[in-house]
Amino acid sequence: MTAPLPDPERLLEALAQTMKPAVGPDTGLVGIYTGGAWVAERLHRALGLATPLGLLAVTLHRDDFSRIGLHPEARRSQLPFSVEGRDIVLVDDVLHTGRTVRAALNELWDFGRPRRVRLAVLADRGGRELPFAADFAGATVDVEPGEELVLTNEGGRLRLAAVKRPQ
Repeated sequence: MTAPLPDPERLLEALAQTMKPAVGPDTGLVGIYTGGAWVAERLHRALGLATPLGLLAVTLHRDDFSRIGLHPEARRSQLPFSVEGRDIVLVDDVLHTGRTVRAALNELWDFGRPRRVRLAVLADRGGRELPFAADFAGATVDVEPGEELVLTNEGGRLRLAAVKRPQ
């Protein structure tokens, strides 16, 4: 039996406090749709960054979309600042295999070459298939094999759930 899942609202607070000394007002915060965008919006407010929030749509850069399918909602990346030479923090909700992060880096490079890219995640659930690690993580969360860790946004309140993966 796994431990109860942490409260994402508390994880967000802790994540913001951890990140605060490591980012400057010109750092580009970029959320990965969908859960990463929710987390990034909240972090952007908490950190008081001067650079507008960026959002990335990574579906077309995924190497497994033939297996998982295209996301039903067509989204576009929005980077309202120059990526070139800037410190960037990519934000996602859950770090698992690393495939979303790889896709996000490919999409980000379409906009320019950043000086440095760091990764912030609300939860790291392990199970990496690619060599990525978060620079900032709210928590490490264990879930059963065959389960996914899913972040939902219920009226502005974030919730984590372990959901059985469809066979």
